[in-house]
Amino acid sequence: MSVPFRSVYNNDFTNITTCTWSAHPQASMPFSKEMLEETVREVAGYVDAHFLQLATGRVPWYRSKLYSMEAHRDWWCENYGVSPDHPIFTTGYHKYLLDGNDPLRDFIAYCRKYGQAAFVSMRMNDAHGLELADEYGNTRFANCISKFYVEHPQYRLSQEKGWYDRGLNWIHEEVRSSLLELIEEQCANYELDGFELDFQRHPRFFVESETTLSERVSVMNDFIGRVREILDRTALGGARRYLSVRIPCYLSMLEDCGLEPACFEALGVDMAVISDHYFTSMDMDFAAIAKRLESVSAFFEMCHTTFTGKHVGVDPGKPHYDCFTFRRTTPEQYRTYANQAYRNGAQGMYFFNFAYYREHGTEGRGPFSEPPFSVIGDCRDPKLVASLPQDYLLTPGWSCWGGPVQRVKGKNLPRVLKRDCAERFTMELYPQENAEPVTRLRLQTDEAIADQVFTASFNGVQLTPTADISEPFGEQYPPLLGTEQTLRAFTLPLSLIREGKNEITVTLTEGEDIRLIALNIAIC
Repeated sequence: MSVPFRSVYNNDFTNITTCTWSAHPQASMPFSKEMLEETVREVAGYVDAHFLQLATGRVPWYRSKLYSMEAHRDWWCENYGVSPDHPIFTTGYHKYLLDGNDPLRDFIAYCRKYGQAAFVSMRMNDAHGLELADEYGNTRFANCISKFYVEHPQYRLSQEKGWYDRGLNWIHEEVRSSLLELIEEQCANYELDGFELDFQRHPRFFVESETTLSERVSVMNDFIGRVREILDRTALGGARRYLSVRIPCYLSMLEDCGLEPACFEALGVDMAVISDHYFTSMDMDFAAIAKRLESVSAFFEMCHTTFTGKHVGVDPGKPHYDCFTFRRTTPEQYRTYANQAYRNGAQGMYFFNFAYYREHGTEGRGPFSEPPFSVIGDCRDPKLVASLPQDYLLTPGWSCWGGPVQRVKGKNLPRVLKRDCAERFTMELYPQENAEPVTRLRLQTDEAIADQVFTASFNGVQLTPTADISEPFGEQYPPLLGTEQTLRAFTLPLSLIREGKNEITVTLTEGEDIRLIALNIAIC
């Protein structure tokens, strides 16, 4: 193992005050260092390394001399015509910084106190809030919109405002060097154990039609190599500082981004986090990417949700966040996917957005709960997760939001079932010993089933329908679970299941076309 970690926790920081929880029970409560300490303490004993995301990267949430919070506030107020007394600077994290505090220094101290390696995870091209960057009078997203972004519109990928349009174009050296300056400042001034380059926020860096694959790879390799040099040059006493990269989980998207895993070892990368954006998913190119990494440690990312639904409680004409319904990942699913990942070469697990089981965002998305922290500890043990009940849920996962980076090949779902057209799916399964001899295959559609009738086969054997559509482990988290109107089930003998890839065929034999959004097999 190239890094001494099995479980890694990514903390986006903003969850501390956007969520309702024991350290922040009321929205009106100001941010405090005690809240930050609690977010580190609550995972003590479960995680080996704690990665803190300081806002979106280009607005420093630490004591920066390159671009201080004081300078950011003054520029923001002048550029947008906002008073310095506006709540965006007199409350929350910004006030904490303006009062002379340093959340990054606090974080490192708490990680030392609770036995966790301290990393910064820096977002490389985060697009949150940038749709409002050019609107005079704007009072939103002061943590996202930087002076550099506003004053260099010529560096943007596009003048459009879509997620994959409004980031910065990395073909320009100025875009990359401005980030490198911030990275060097953090590495030089703080005793970090490592640094992560988050290429998943958000994974578009080039205008694909204007660059070749080799050009994109050359740019990214140069950038990663320069970060490795910074880490080595600023390390105290010659200690190894670990370099992590968080990357998309699809080979086709890695090409669009110019990220070549086979180059990472030579560039000095220690660990690569293979991510389905913010979903726990079994439908990714994890095994193929892990093989390319050679001695670089592969980490499998798992998140609080398996798929998302409709938006609720928002004005469709305005920018909105945290407004969609979402299906929570269950403890059984965490353990199942950890087992699957270990079988495919993972060194460890990486937990992203884990705090968001807690209440946050618009109304109508609950009920909420506390995160199942103990499952993080379970997933550290490959033997343990291989011995426990398995719950495989094949879902759409990351849709990639469309646009020029929608080159994801081989995704199983969603799938429109058409009359008499057999649709084939693959699921990778690893039944534990002493499992029950019979289980079920469940199908879930995104609209009510009326007169539709389905048949299903598993590895070429026709399955028998069953009326039992119940949740195999109970309704732990109700949002987006199937209902009598959207679920159908088939009896599945365990003897048909092979270790590794299995083929499922579903055919609509009667009724109108309908969209399939999930396949589920629980092995108890």
